[in-house]
Amino acid sequence: MKYFLLLILGVLGCSMSPVFVRFSTAPSMVLVIYRMGITAVLLAPAAWRCRREFLALPKRSALLCAASGVMLGLHFSTYFEGVKNTSIAASSVLCNMSALFVALLSVLLLRKKLSVGAWFSILLAFAGAVVVALADGGGSQETALWGNLMALLSAVFIAGYTLVGSVCRKSVSTTVYTYLVYCMAFVTVLALTVVSGTPVLGYGWENLAAALGMAVFCTLLGHSMFSLVLKYLPAPLVSTVQLLDCVCAFGWGVVLFSEYPGWLAIAGGVMVVAGVALYSRLAKEE
Repeated sequence: MKYFLLLILGVLGCSMSPVFVRFSTAPSMVLVIYRMGITAVLLAPAAWRCRREFLALPKRSALLCAASGVMLGLHFSTYFEGVKNTSIAASSVLCNMSALFVALLSVLLLRKKLSVGAWFSILLAFAGAVVVALADGGGSQETALWGNLMALLSAVFIAGYTLVGSVCRKSVSTTVYTYLVYCMAFVTVLALTVVSGTPVLGYGWENLAAALGMAVFCTLLGHSMFSLVLKYLPAPLVSTVQLLDCVCAFGWGVVLFSEYPGWLAIAGGVMVVAGVALYSRLAKEE
């Protein structure tokens, strides 16, 4: 129960990400650089205390952490681009298709076995997410397709990040794993930004403030919670519970932007919650 509550805390933190993105004006990759850079600075004292573990880290574990960091950086970049070009609800639910990718890859690559009930609960939750997306009418028609494609691609990257992370967390501590992942995400996106010729500086204090908010709420209280619980909870369960993100996004929209969902969107949210609840129960019984 403790780890499941931490997982819910992570969902709440991550659900604030599109809110901070909407308040920013910097390019998506620049925002990722700021977020990951601030996060690395905030985690540096904790990482320093684990310096012996860093030095003793096996090469295979280090490479897996690096691969996870690359995928996280690509996920952030594509997801932020999606949020900037389509609605918060649509980008959130398309990103949460990662639950299906995680379940499929777990079966194909990690030889995990999912029961019929588990597959049904995942599909129920995803169907609810689709209903939420169809009920949302926001976003420009000219840019919505690009935004939706970026959000969908971000789901592929976060699925890979979740699966690789579940392997890393079996032998690497939370502090070491998250610090290496966040630093690698920073390096990856910085390199892509430099190659693309996008300026990194000169975007004003509001973008630094948005990045700080994401570093604290979305990364340290969000993704770090996912990294922590991956050692104790199945990867498909973690990914499925993340489907609650789209429901939370509606909540932030109501509180901060007075965006009230219609009855169809509410029905979809109920389906998501029901699917997550069913999957959680089945996972505990296995």
